[in-house]
Amino acid sequence: MFHFQNVTPHLHIHISAHLHILKLSHPKNVITFGASKIVTDLDKELVRHFIDNALKEDVGDGDHTSLATIPAGTTGKAKLLVKETGIIAGVELAEYIFHRVDKGLKLNVFINDGTEVRPKEIVFEVEGNVISILTAERLVLNCMQRMSGIATATDHIVDLLKGTNTQVLDTRKTTPGMRYLEKWAVRIGGGVNHRFGLYDMILIKDNHVDYSGGIARAIENAHQYISANNKKLAIEIEVRNQEELDEVIQTGGVDRILLDNFNFADLKQAVNIIEGRYITEASGGITVDNVREYANCGVDYVSIGALTHSVTCLDLSLKAVK
Repeated sequence: MFHFQNVTPHLHIHISAHLHILKLSHPKNVITFGASKIVTDLDKELVRHFIDNALKEDVGDGDHTSLATIPAGTTGKAKLLVKETGIIAGVELAEYIFHRVDKGLKLNVFINDGTEVRPKEIVFEVEGNVISILTAERLVLNCMQRMSGIATATDHIVDLLKGTNTQVLDTRKTTPGMRYLEKWAVRIGGGVNHRFGLYDMILIKDNHVDYSGGIARAIENAHQYISANNKKLAIEIEVRNQEELDEVIQTGGVDRILLDNFNFADLKQAVNIIEGRYITEASGGITVDNVREYANCGVDYVSIGALTHSVTCLDLSLKAVK
């Protein structure tokens, strides 16, 4: 019977221990994730927690269908088959999942993360205990299909932005418990990670401004907090109109300005007013149909929540090799 060890009842993350996966890249001071093979030792612990929780949710006290129908000790091989054109993502994660289920499983990878794939291509083969393979199957597919969908959508946006100086950012609009994986997928697709959570950047949005008593007060409070708590955090502030932009510029003390729901004419004007003094980011209603026009307004970044919150999974399947 298959057993997995160290399954935790809930995910525990010591946030500061994982800040190393985020870095400020000059000159844009954009928070980024890592590239291919980004999972370091500390990240592996985070991935392990995710895998253990997901297996506990799915397997419970055993995969009774496999245990009931397949003789113990049966070995075999399975292949990951592509059924739809897109960008593959999650291959590295799949390896961690298979080995977490059974260290005896062997993975032979033919196509790496970030590669465009087409129907009938085989991404990898996994060989070993059949019950172990089937135990890992659904978790591998769930993660890879979603990550590949995100990477594919991101790659499409990146392609639309070619020839401009604008890059695409993700957001915190992610699936609870899967943010690490989804932001990893954005990176695989060629996008840039925005802040990972609430802890690694100060982003002053409209509600913060309204509750704190205005833009100037919000910025002042942020600097006092950073100083009092000895934090090294970039400050971004959202503006909703020209008047708020003028107040931010007059106040200063920020690293990035988020121009939210500006029309194209106002966005171009705002970028001209800012004159490169601050990093610029546009958000709100940005889609594949208009992202190029937003980029042509001259912003440094466009942020698109749909990359993670409403993406279509890429069709993949794991099939027995007879």
